[in-house]
Amino acid sequence: MATIYKICPAELWQAAVGAAEFRGSPIDLADGFIHFSSATQVGETAARHFAGVTGLVLVAFDDATLAPPVRYEPSRRGALFPHLYGPLDPKLALWVRPIALDTDGHHVLPDLAP
Repeated sequence: MATIYKICPAELWQAAVGAAEFRGSPIDLADGFIHFSSATQVGETAARHFAGVTGLVLVAFDDATLAPPVRYEPSRRGALFPHLYGPLDPKLALWVRPIALDTDGHHVLPDLAP
């Protein structure tokens, strides 16, 4: 078991909760899988793909509870990133926490502890 994280616009996550299914953000849909990050990757993911974006949430999942099984595939500099090739049930989230921006526009990630 590993905890993996999804950065998502809060509105999109709320819509998924209402629909009882999350198919992904526009980039996920374009790539054909839902992108996740490990605890060591989530900060760089936020900075690289969500710079200056407000209204985000960080959603934690136990990778062992997702189906189909999560695949760890090479991405940036060969690092293995978790990907899910299918929709997920939002009820499987361990927690959902807002991501703030500091006065310089950098993300302040929430505590990743359960």
